Amino acid sequence: ANQAVMRHLAQHRALGAAPASEHAWLAAHGAIRTYAVGDVLARKGEFAKSLMVVFAGRIAIHMDRGAGSRKLAEVRGGEVTGLLPFSRGTTAPNDVVAEEAVELLEIAPEDLAEMIRECPAITATMVHAMVDRARHFTSGDLRDEKLISLGKLAAGLAHELNNPASAAARSAKSLAASLTAAEDAATALGVARPSAQQVTTINAARTQWCTAGAFPALTAVARADREDAIGDWLAAHDIDDTCAAPLAETGVTVAALEALATAVGSEVLGPAICSIATGCVVRALSSEIEMAASRIHELVDAVKGFTFMDHAPTAEPVDIRRGISDTFTMLGGKTRAKSVDVVMQLPADLPRVHAVGAELNQVWMNLIDNALDAVAAGGHVAATASVENERVVVRITDDGPGIPAGIQGRIFEPFFTTKGVGEGTGLGLDIVRRLVQRHDGEIEVDSHPGRTEFRVRLPFAP
Repeated sequence: ANQAVMRHLAQHRALGAAPASEHAWLAAHGAIRTYAVGDVLARKGEFAKSLMVVFAGRIAIHMDRGAGSRKLAEVRGGEVTGLLPFSRGTTAPNDVVAEEAVELLEIAPEDLAEMIRECPAITATMVHAMVDRARHFTSGDLRDEKLISLGKLAAGLAHELNNPASAAARSAKSLAASLTAAEDAATALGVARPSAQQVTTINAARTQWCTAGAFPALTAVARADREDAIGDWLAAHDIDDTCAAPLAETGVTVAALEALATAVGSEVLGPAICSIATGCVVRALSSEIEMAASRIHELVDAVKGFTFMDHAPTAEPVDIRRGISDTFTMLGGKTRAKSVDVVMQLPADLPRVHAVGAELNQVWMNLIDNALDAVAAGGHVAATASVENERVVVRITDDGPGIPAGIQGRIFEPFFTTKGVGEGTGLGLDIVRRLVQRHDGEIEVDSHPGRTEFRVRLPFAP
């Protein structure tokens, strides 16, 4: 049996170049294990129980991160897996399953210390394999979380853009008909041949009545009552009451209508009022289109700022106030849907930090999105910043139920989540921790029922 193991080790892709004496040590201390297709080598949440030198077959871990199951990792014949030397022994994120018939050599954990002493070449190879695997997991996790964050960003942006885009399209469609009505009203007013004084009076009324904000916002009932009162006045003066609805949206009062009637006379009054009403509608629609376009421009500008799309992905002095503000803009739909009260206290003289802006914004996106998820409808989320010991300290707080004390120590672990299947990947806070540490920063959390605070400390830009 030992001779067969020695042959397998000599042909092993990862360990074949090691000295024969080290192969002999593995053969003497290891045990051959075989697994059929579908057998589970390690259960989800379990620590690796042994070092496994895989001779043949294929082992895989599948994971559903919210977008369907996919292969998270794979180990084939010629590789090593399990409890590697100097490993911290993390738990399996999901069941480790044999996808092909597997034959491997298993080394018990109590023999690892001796193996490190007796087999330096094999130990070095395994440490390199562990580092490569950690790098692969890190880059893969970061890529997956970026894609998930991008999906959230795209969904939120689509929702945010839909409202002003729909408003602009709706107003533009109405504007064409309103322009025709305004032209007809202007023609009718011209036929009435108003005097220069009457034209001056009509123009002054138009300016006064069409001024935005000329009267306070009204409830639907109050607006209906106002429209009825204006309609009754128009009918009493033999004027088409179709002007009542647009006039009700202006600053006109019945007293103002009476004053206009006295100033211009009955022959000019009807065309004058219709001209004013249609003109006010056109102005209101053009104002709505302008506001919608401005909102779209604001959102696009926020996306550009959030993604740093016109910057190279290198560290530079970054204004975190802009990043946090853009993040809240991106999440505006969720904020309004839950009627969350948002507070930002970010001093204007806050020093810039040395960071890759897009990566730092991913930190704010995760922390603020989690805070919005945590609070109830009508809750409160705050983002504050200050300078402490030559570092910028950002605090993201919410008044949600808090993180249970029993799991606070695990929230930064990869794949750990308290959300339901398909709602959370368990990668968000792990990615946040990695990105903050990449920027020479620190992240801490304090939580109890009614208040959770994440603190991120970042160094000043040089």
